[in-house]
Amino acid sequence: MLPSFCYTGSMKHHNLAQEPELLKRVTVRLLREEERARFDELLEQKHYLCSARMVGRTLRYVAELDGEWVALACFSAAALHLKAREHWIGWTPRQRARRLGFVVNNSRYLVLLERERLPNLASRALGLCLRRLARDWQARWEQPVFAVESFVDETRYRGVCYRACGFEAVGLTAGFKRASRDFYHEHGEPKQLYLRELQPGARALLRRGRWPEELAAQEERIAGPCPWRAPALESLLDRFRELRDGRSGHGLRHRQPFVLACAAVAVLMGAGGYQAIEDTCRKFTQRQLRALGCQRDEDGDYASPSDSTFYRVLSKIDTHRFDRLVGDWLLEQELSVVARLAVDGKTLRGSARTDGKPLQLLSAVTHRLRLTLAQIPIEDKSNEIPAFPKLLRDLPKVDYALVTADPMHCQQESARVTTQELGWDYLFGLKDNQSGILERAQRLLQQQAFPPG
Repeated sequence: MLPSFCYTGSMKHHNLAQEPELLKRVTVRLLREEERARFDELLEQKHYLCSARMVGRTLRYVAELDGEWVALACFSAAALHLKAREHWIGWTPRQRARRLGFVVNNSRYLVLLERERLPNLASRALGLCLRRLARDWQARWEQPVFAVESFVDETRYRGVCYRACGFEAVGLTAGFKRASRDFYHEHGEPKQLYLRELQPGARALLRRGRWPEELAAQEERIAGPCPWRAPALESLLDRFRELRDGRSGHGLRHRQPFVLACAAVAVLMGAGGYQAIEDTCRKFTQRQLRALGCQRDEDGDYASPSDSTFYRVLSKIDTHRFDRLVGDWLLEQELSVVARLAVDGKTLRGSARTDGKPLQLLSAVTHRLRLTLAQIPIEDKSNEIPAFPKLLRDLPKVDYALVTADPMHCQQESARVTTQELGWDYLFGLKDNQSGILERAQRLLQQQAFPPG
């Protein structure tokens, strides 16, 4: 984005023949606090948005040539909802809610020279900012960043400097502007969205199912607002209306479907206890709470339930039906995560029953997000085999999935249910204890020509 005004200073004596040497002398540094007023004044006077207001955490940079300010750049919090960005990264709404803080927005970029004076200054200064952005953000805010976004008004600028710095134009915005915490209004001026990785493989990392321990801790600390829009939340609420409320009717402040919907969303966002559920629900907007079925309090506001309310409601519900309802709803929102399912049994630690034996579950988990779509209790390991078909039949119905399982489930009935009843594919392990099948499989593999790699 190159404005068309001229910064008058020592640059008036330079010419285009000196451009390569001049560009080498351009440096970038963080803005000093005592320079903030001058920085903001220039943005308000010269930038086409006429504003220096930023959202969330920010970093401000100054590009200098021989001590003269020649460009200003500001990076701040990423936009909440960008369809083109979500498609470019490939993450789910839940991942976006928890990881949006690892993306920053180049919210302002102002070049203080006419482009004719030093044509490649814009890309040079921006490139220098990007080289140090991740390091500076980590030092200032104690968290990493992996990608940067920017908006270009193509009625004014062509975005050449962004392309030169490795940005990719991924599509136009919808043309809406955030008016308040809960509301947006249409301004009719869609902008081109540009995106760039700050390190190789950043996009794959942002959509990765499970992060390393250090990054997971960062993710938990900066988890953002509820990622689902009001229509999706209303559909979740409708599913919980069929569950019976086990509480007495006296003095109930919150209806059960609302409490269950809040709890489900909070857990999907990463909450791991009753207090964590309450804290997460406090991030919901008024519109989201209304969509989830909240009633107004005495002050006319929508308020989320307390941790004790979540405990009383969740301790009395049918957990199997609750899991099924949440799984079905989540499937509607994130169809892509069920392309591959892993079926496996596990023993729950600390779950000893009256007979002294621990509780064992057979679960169907998505590969990428490790999201449990369904699970059923089993008595012991030998019962995994007959439980397998029942578990698959309980899964939300999708057009296609690849089911993986260990060699225990290499059985005719398991294969028949997977392929003939559900129309899916399977990938089962095979051991030498099934010698006949193993020999036939080995012969087929020897006869089959596979392409290299």
